Amino acid sequence: MGSGASSSSQKTIFLEVDGKVQKEVIISRQSSSSEIKEILCACAGLPWQTTIMLVDQHGTYMAIDTSIPTNCKRSPYQVHSQPVSRHSDTHKHYESLPAVTHDNVDLAFQFSELKREVMDRLTILESRIETDGLKFLDIDKCRNDVKKLREEMEKKNKGLNCACNYYYLEDIIKLTPERQIPTFPKYTLSSQTVDALKKPTFDVWHWEHNEMLSCLEFMYHDLGLVREFNMNPITLKRWLLCIRENYRTNPFHNFRHCFCVTQMMYGIIHLCSLQEHMTLTELGILMTSAICHDLDHPGYSNTYQINAHTELAIRYNDISPLENHHCAVAFQILAQPENNIFSNISHNLFKQIRQSIIRLILATDMARHGDILASFKKVAPNFDFSDEEHVKILQTVLIKCCDISNEVRPMNISEPWVDCLLQEYFMQSDREKSEGLPVTPFMDRDTVTKSKAQIGFIKFVLIPMFETVTELFPQIEEVMVLPLRQARDHYEELMQIEEAMAEVQQRAAEIVSRSGKLRSSTESL
Repeated sequence: MGSGASSSSQKTIFLEVDGKVQKEVIISRQSSSSEIKEILCACAGLPWQTTIMLVDQHGTYMAIDTSIPTNCKRSPYQVHSQPVSRHSDTHKHYESLPAVTHDNVDLAFQFSELKREVMDRLTILESRIETDGLKFLDIDKCRNDVKKLREEMEKKNKGLNCACNYYYLEDIIKLTPERQIPTFPKYTLSSQTVDALKKPTFDVWHWEHNEMLSCLEFMYHDLGLVREFNMNPITLKRWLLCIRENYRTNPFHNFRHCFCVTQMMYGIIHLCSLQEHMTLTELGILMTSAICHDLDHPGYSNTYQINAHTELAIRYNDISPLENHHCAVAFQILAQPENNIFSNISHNLFKQIRQSIIRLILATDMARHGDILASFKKVAPNFDFSDEEHVKILQTVLIKCCDISNEVRPMNISEPWVDCLLQEYFMQSDREKSEGLPVTPFMDRDTVTKSKAQIGFIKFVLIPMFETVTELFPQIEEVMVLPLRQARDHYEELMQIEEAMAEVQQRAAEIVSRSGKLRSSTESL
């Protein structure tokens, strides 16, 4: 555990400008000298081409590069400037030209300077790649830096200013933006963390996004999926980062929910020893489906999409619009070569994996819950792991269990998820009211309470489904079904308290009302 984020890539210095104003400047350790000079010029209110020098309190001149020592407000660096002469031959020539021509020539000079700097950086980076003994990750980072710089050069040459590139399919469907994504920090998981990660009781609230990414990366290595699919470890990192970027910051359907579902799947794999019953390909399908199952969720349900005639509902003809969208985004990401973790497998195997992931993600639509559970109940008594159809049905039930498994966890972990979900529900019902749409009953903040929302869901959805799974895996009875029954009892007690409080409040209101009427009648006499 830890803070996930790190400040080691930045440093802060304080400036004194004109002997009066102090400014705090944050500098990246990856910045070049010219970039740092431009930042300092901007902070001092000077033209970017001004020659500047930094002087400390002792009159010592400081080098303007990433080695500059940090200071504090009490000892700021002084900025000494030497403006560029406006009487040089170049500027005299500028002044004789029209304004537009002047700007273009100035831009050309800037570009030449940038080109020289970039080429120098390219030479340094390429020499680093050729150096013997560099670690694989360092070499890959150098190559990425070189690639990024060359792309920047091409954009400058073409006059492009686009922040990101888009891939397009033949039918002009926009895909997920390609971003230059940095490598996330590598965390070493302790043996205690690894053990906890394999259990349904794992506390998902103690982890930052970078730490969750490292845990997901560990799961793929631990299960042997990286080796099975011949994944490039760097591509796995990029894919995970792209997955995180394509989860929105909804109260509930966010990247933490993605991690929660995937960790539960990982826990079930270990708890039920699924490695002994399923192939690594089938386990990889389960894990990848869990990670991708809610990609780019907008925070509003299928019911809202259909009633509001949204773009997603129209595109997918009102048939599981959200789940179809999650699938589409998942494979748009995989269509990008730098994010394709399945690039080293055969075409036929990828086709099988794609079909299976689509089938599992579509199964998370709760509108299909009854049909899927009924199918599983039919095969459960005589389940055969050698029967491909049986395994497919089990996979759909497992991803459903993981998707709605919050109440399996201890109450201090699961209950905050209820608050997050209700917040998202209430946002939808408020929008439905404001847009004149039918209000989804179990999302209406005027009628729904936490206990009412939970009791029915636990009693009629969660417990029956998990109890059916115990027919195949009795070991989940104590670890998963028992906590569900305890959660049901907890919310039933909570509802009794809420009802008692409501009755007390109603009686108090009646007493106040009667006393008011009595006072009015007394005054009239």
